[in-house]
Amino acid sequence: MNLEALRSFLDHKAEMYQNPRFISDDPIQVPHRFSKRQDVEIAAFFSATLAWGNRKAIVKNASRMMTLLDETPYDFIKNHTAKDLERLPSFTHRTFHSADLRFFIRRLRVLYDRSDTLETYFRPQGTESGLKCGISWFRNCFLGDQPGHHAAKHISDPWKNSAAKRLNLFLRWMVRSASRGVDFGLWKGIQPRYLCMPLDVHSGRVARRLGLLKRPQDDWKAVEELTQRLRKWDASDPVKYDFALFGLGAFEGF
Repeated sequence: MNLEALRSFLDHKAEMYQNPRFISDDPIQVPHRFSKRQDVEIAAFFSATLAWGNRKAIVKNASRMMTLLDETPYDFIKNHTAKDLERLPSFTHRTFHSADLRFFIRRLRVLYDRSDTLETYFRPQGTESGLKCGISWFRNCFLGDQPGHHAAKHISDPWKNSAAKRLNLFLRWMVRSASRGVDFGLWKGIQPRYLCMPLDVHSGRVARRLGLLKRPQDDWKAVEELTQRLRKWDASDPVKYDFALFGLGAFEGF
């Protein structure tokens, strides 16, 4: 199909999948259980961090993580003791283990002691490549004086050409408007036009089949190539097409 027909097709698919029904099978359902802003942020951050592999396993393990945090993640983060961390049961999701969870809890408390929102650590630094800079700045702040900790592998660095899929997904959830009942729109200091595609195996495969992405690797260069292509269709909200590309791949076997 020609480009205009392709755009119309993907607009339709984005509309079709961008609704509350999408939540029932998606990890975003976990932060949707909460109403307090910080609880939503933390639940979303952990759920996005686990968002690779089988979706049912992601939801199950993200839900279990919230149980380990007493279903009050912000209160647990802010007020936990060393004994609380020692008493946490073992946890594993693929390569994310108990030691990673304890590290994440400790580091999140450091960040929340400095600011009441994680948005502070992602805000663009005044350039069009702001979110690449923002992701890297968040990574530096999160890891602090332990950049070599084994948990660092779960916080990707786009400057090392990582696609940073999980952080881009977290940003989509936090930044895009809540008007469609899926994303949260909690962060007002970052405009949706700066978001980058959460490139995964589904969206990458579909984008290549449709001729929207030439680069064969799922890395940051591919993220930029695909996002720039989609910005030509919707400069203010290019990542809405994540619903279309992911939906076509994950649900329709495109």
